[in-house]
Amino acid sequence: MKIAQIDVNYNFSSTGKIVADLVTGLGNLGHSTMVCYGRGPDSKDDNVYRICSRAEFLLHAIGTRVTGLTGGFSPHATRRLIEHLERFMPDIVHLHDLHGYYVNIHPVVDYLKKRAIPTVWTFHCEFMYTGKCGFSFDCDKWKTECENCPTLKEYPKSWFFDFTRRMFREKQSLFVDFEGVHLVAPSEWLANRMRQSIVRYKPISVVPNGLDVETFCRCAAKELRSSLWLKNEYVVLSVGADLLSERKGGRWVLELARRNPNSDMMFVMVGVDQVPKQIPSNVRMIPRIFDQRLLAKYYSLADVLLLTSKKETFSMVIAESLACGTPVVGFDSGAPKEVASPGFGEFVSYADIGALESLLLRVKAGEVTFMSSAECEQFARARYSKDSMAKAYESIYRQLITIC
Repeated sequence: MKIAQIDVNYNFSSTGKIVADLVTGLGNLGHSTMVCYGRGPDSKDDNVYRICSRAEFLLHAIGTRVTGLTGGFSPHATRRLIEHLERFMPDIVHLHDLHGYYVNIHPVVDYLKKRAIPTVWTFHCEFMYTGKCGFSFDCDKWKTECENCPTLKEYPKSWFFDFTRRMFREKQSLFVDFEGVHLVAPSEWLANRMRQSIVRYKPISVVPNGLDVETFCRCAAKELRSSLWLKNEYVVLSVGADLLSERKGGRWVLELARRNPNSDMMFVMVGVDQVPKQIPSNVRMIPRIFDQRLLAKYYSLADVLLLTSKKETFSMVIAESLACGTPVVGFDSGAPKEVASPGFGEFVSYADIGALESLLLRVKAGEVTFMSSAECEQFARARYSKDSMAKAYESIYRQLITIC
């Protein structure tokens, strides 16, 4: 099969790494792929094309802020994308995130409808069934109709206008006659929400995100421990892009550190590019790590991974941690307790810092136990390998082509 993958990133950020791993997995299965992506560094990989310039991305972002509308300010990138598709002539188009200020959503979907190209669309967040939000958090307006958005100032930010009702209705109409589309969620949690939304009449499958389990695996971290000036401390690791943001919840990690100043716990926070002026002495802050093998060493170094996100539709961080043999504690924030099922992770209600502290201390004391490192690694290899992901998508592609 000839398969075109489209995403905002490639081999960068969570969805970009997923796309790159999927391309590798599909190649191993004998398929031909092309990737078009919007942002990030240029790729030297064959048949991988960045379609959006930095200037066009900035114009799209500014247009969204000024008008309150998004997904419609990148005509040149959209034209390039369609030209690449015309040359490649794919049997299947696999859409990932079409938001992110890099492409005009409606012309792309209209093109796929006109050409009757079978389309798989993976929802990595909630953007395509809400008025504008990637994560709806506690708002349920998407179940009926978005309006008077409570998070207007959040991504994709609007300075002045609330057009969430208009965008909600436009998305609704987008799917009405999209006959050749099959939707995919990375978790049952997200799939269940999709089944309550405007896309509930479309076929929806669940395919867990995959990763490179040869890179993310248990490895020696003695030198890393020394470089962080760690001796015998109990290491609590947190990882996330922009970890101190409200959604990733780094403030909760700092609060736990402040509550336990005299313990032998060390909180290592990976994904902090601007370190605050004052941090507790039992905290180590590390900038975002792009070297995946180094990141695997951090996971292997830790005694437990701490997840403090407000909402996750999957959690690649959890899958990566388990693949490196490290179990998880954190807030119940959507899909994470599904990714780290009982025995591999334990979760408490979001924002209940007292319950989270108690859980962490009980895990440290051995009162709450998890599967061994080897069992965590084996669990992740069985469920979250890029090869398993590629085979699952290959099955959906074949079924869709047969139907269409």
